[in-house]
Amino acid sequence: METDGMAASGPLLSQANRRIFGLALMVFALDQITKWLILSSSIPLGDERVVIPGFFNLAFRVNTGAAWSLFTGNNSLLAIVAVLALAALYYSRHHFSTHRIRGQIAFGLIFGGIFGNLADRLNPHRHAVVDFLHFYMMRRGSDVPWDFPAFNLADSAICTGVALIFLITWTQETPPKPATR
Repeated sequence: METDGMAASGPLLSQANRRIFGLALMVFALDQITKWLILSSSIPLGDERVVIPGFFNLAFRVNTGAAWSLFTGNNSLLAIVAVLALAALYYSRHHFSTHRIRGQIAFGLIFGGIFGNLADRLNPHRHAVVDFLHFYMMRRGSDVPWDFPAFNLADSAICTGVALIFLITWTQETPPKPATR
């Protein structure tokens, strides 16, 4: 059964809100632990270590911008945007099936991911998001890879949560009523 009997937009300590908060806390903790492991590793800033040749490296990069380094150098502005996004998502969550487990998972992933990257932006020793997962594919006959920008666990959680919300919304759409004569 997917409901818990209380609307997620109801009491702050409802079962739905506790589930969202619990998952967000787990995502945040895993994100910060993995970033700490990279910061503690022997990988110098800007460098990477091959894990699966031609496919995956552990990298150590910092990003003061958003996805794909858009808005680079706007760390403070992006921190404010993250706080505003958290507030908007929190107050509008009742529109996204957070009374059901799938909605709670989606929002837990998104909140945890936003908090993880926000913690990096507010960290006085960095003021930048740590990225370390670098996937790429080597092209045959070329030394130039097709690669995806490095990212982190928080980014993955946000994207997965947003995809889940799209899936929830798409599967809940009601079919149009047949035309009557």
